[in-house]
Amino acid sequence: MAAGPAALRFESTVQVSKLQDLIHRSKMARCRGRFVCPVILFKGKHICRSATLAGWGELYGRSGYNYFFSGGADDAWADVEDVTEEDCALRSGDTHLFDKVRGYDIKLLRYLSVKYICDLMVENKKVKFGMNVTSSEKVDKAQRYADFTLLSIPYPGCEFFKEYKDRDYMAEGLIFNWKQCWDLVQQTQNYLKLLLSLVNSDDDSGLLVHCISGWDRTPLFISLLRLSLWADGLIHTSLKPTEILYLTVAYDWFLFGHMLVDRLSKGEEIFFFCFNFLKHITSEEFSALKTQRRKSLPARDGGFTLEDICMLRRKDRGSTTSLGSDFSLVMESSPGATGSFTYEAVELVPAGAPTQAAWLAALSDRETRLQEVRSAFLAAYSSTVGLRAVAPSPSGAIGGLLEQFARGVGLRSISSNAL
Repeated sequence: MAAGPAALRFESTVQVSKLQDLIHRSKMARCRGRFVCPVILFKGKHICRSATLAGWGELYGRSGYNYFFSGGADDAWADVEDVTEEDCALRSGDTHLFDKVRGYDIKLLRYLSVKYICDLMVENKKVKFGMNVTSSEKVDKAQRYADFTLLSIPYPGCEFFKEYKDRDYMAEGLIFNWKQCWDLVQQTQNYLKLLLSLVNSDDDSGLLVHCISGWDRTPLFISLLRLSLWADGLIHTSLKPTEILYLTVAYDWFLFGHMLVDRLSKGEEIFFFCFNFLKHITSEEFSALKTQRRKSLPARDGGFTLEDICMLRRKDRGSTTSLGSDFSLVMESSPGATGSFTYEAVELVPAGAPTQAAWLAALSDRETRLQEVRSAFLAAYSSTVGLRAVAPSPSGAIGGLLEQFARGVGLRSISSNAL
């Protein structure tokens, strides 16, 4: 099966030692010590994932824990060049502590050339036992993240996906409690379109995606983004459908701590939703290849441009844009659609390389590839978790794809309802 038009090759220019140092120093800035991590390299830009910012409760708790168990020393704070006498005098102050750890977080983001921060949190802060344990960049009182483009794209947490399961896995018509008209399918589609437009933009800016802890909503969109770009033949071009499925399940979900057993025991099947959702992104409107061809198309009257959404004009820099709280932004390609989304297109392939026929063939390949990934997932999920209504695996090897994961996390003792 053809991989689509040949994409230009890019390599990361980061130095491993420098990256390791920044990660080590910034690791306490975010919830659960989950530092900003680059996971996809596309067009020379880093697509990163993480958790949200740590609040004062977690920050002080972790710094005290690390100090105690390191014998009274924590080299994450050691920076001979940066620490001054004034810094030492203020070491016990809240402002200085946040400046220090979030300053390293910002240095890491800048080193990875991240400009866009997509925040999937519904709330501004997470409160437990009356204590602010996490916080979003958009409510940082000192405006430390004002130089970044903050995109507030609130998305329901894993507990909402129990409703998805209880509705016999029907996401159509399932709406979270917001003042907008998108159901779960439309909302996920529109958010994915936004992410695709950012990574396919005309600059070299990287992207950070995060929710609260970074192990449910974050892998959902990172995985969909990876699979969408792969289906277009733009990344991981040597991988077959079963191989890309193995990669995204192992790396995007399990390696970053998705608690599948816990989620299944509560009926919160966001993991299943992700791969079942592939049937909703097979069309050309989600193709980065089609986006590249829109460069010469005039913008539609009344449409939202990427600049409008990200608020990139100088007067708006540092403010937060929300796509889901109080209004609905319809991202459609139909002419005259009210509030339609207009992509800033980028040419990825050499001029004159793809013919119209080749481009259409690539789009057809996209649908086939995503359908094969979904089929492989359903078959493997059926054999490990117990979805008995799934069709048999097209290959004997696919059925064992998730077997080691099932045994590793104890799925053999868990059985979900049949579809």
